[in-house]
Amino acid sequence: MATETLPGLGAAARALAEGTVSSRALVEQALDRIERTQPVLNAFRRVRGEAALAEADTADRELAAGKRLPLLGVPVAVKDDMDVAGEPTAFGCAGEFPVRGEDAEAVRRLRAAGAVVVGKTNTCELGQWPFTEGPAFGDTRNPWAPAHTPGGSSGGSAAAVAAGLVPAALGSDGAGSVRIPAAWTHLVGIKPQRGRISTWPWAEAFHGITVNGTLARTVEDAALLLDAASGSHAGDRHRPPTVQAAEAARRDPGRLRIALSLRMPFTATPKRLSPAVRARVVALAERLAALGHDVEEADPRYGQIGLAFVPRATAGITEWVDRIPDPARLDPRTREAARMGRLLGGAPLRLAKRSEAALHRRIGAVFDTYDVVLAPTTAAPPPRIGDLARLNGWRTDRAMIAACPYAWPWNVLGWPGVNVPAGLVGDGLPVGAQLLGPAHSEPLLISLAAQLEADQRWFERRPPAFG
Repeated sequence: MATETLPGLGAAARALAEGTVSSRALVEQALDRIERTQPVLNAFRRVRGEAALAEADTADRELAAGKRLPLLGVPVAVKDDMDVAGEPTAFGCAGEFPVRGEDAEAVRRLRAAGAVVVGKTNTCELGQWPFTEGPAFGDTRNPWAPAHTPGGSSGGSAAAVAAGLVPAALGSDGAGSVRIPAAWTHLVGIKPQRGRISTWPWAEAFHGITVNGTLARTVEDAALLLDAASGSHAGDRHRPPTVQAAEAARRDPGRLRIALSLRMPFTATPKRLSPAVRARVVALAERLAALGHDVEEADPRYGQIGLAFVPRATAGITEWVDRIPDPARLDPRTREAARMGRLLGGAPLRLAKRSEAALHRRIGAVFDTYDVVLAPTTAAPPPRIGDLARLNGWRTDRAMIAACPYAWPWNVLGWPGVNVPAGLVGDGLPVGAQLLGPAHSEPLLISLAAQLEADQRWFERRPPAFG
């Protein structure tokens, strides 16, 4: 269906620096692939065709003059919850939104690294669900199985990278929204430490549970994009110390103690780990043991961590709804969540935030014994398009929790996690596993993911119709 696949992020940056390819050629190739696949995949909400080509021409002149930046001239995409100057930020919602006058801090940093932003990718309404469907933009589909969702809420970014429309993309993760679509599209997805990539113009997003993260086909590329986008704005509430992610991807992790955790956090709703997903995650655990790590089953003590999640999530939705130009056009489930956020936005929200320190101590106790937790990213393979989008609010919540019960606790904690591909199940549906660590442990998780990638070589498998 598509033209020649673009090189990976690191390979593209090296080729541009060596002069074996031009930025215009790469950007034209990306735009052509987007145009050809948009009727099927619908990965993009906004495409910056003329602007991106003009920026590519500028990058080519700078490269010819000897200028070097980490991503100078490389095409990338960002999720449509991040401001790009000259474009609206609809965040999955219907209606007319004002054009933004400035880049979000994460986008500004990508541009400072030389990247060319070719467009803004689709996301479900206010990033609430693990599917990317809605009346404002239609259905975004999975390149591996177009009858299925790529996940959400960063589903457009995941679909774009998995189909080779761009080498890498930014997403955001408030309950697994980078890791879940990465798992369901056979990608590496890094959810970094809270504050690692700025969420400015918001001092913290969704009261601290949402962070910006990266999606790519390889650990090196995801880490390279993380380095380029990382950094704080003066107004950020969270400003963690700097890490060198790309350097970590080239480093041996050493022998680690790894806890294989298959138990789901408590949610008071029915859920079950798919035997096929379980088998793929256990197989990765066995490979880690074969690579020399000490792997045994053990679970963090999650307790009723959901009490610290719901007020922050719903209060964040309430704040976004208050910014929407035409809230009458919002999904009834969104309006319902906003009403809940108004109820929980006072004392329950303050209590939820205050509980974080105790949660760090209790759940973090697992790292007194183990270096890393290995867990499924989702409990099930990607659902079919429409399976969740057609449900009412309560049924959506139940189905969402049943499919994706594993990712969200790490958003409450604010700690990093990395999805790695775990293989295909059923009729070629991707699933994933997540490597989870304590505060500021991205370098360790990235090193371990890179070691596993060298063994598994998951980047050699591409969606048949889009490879």
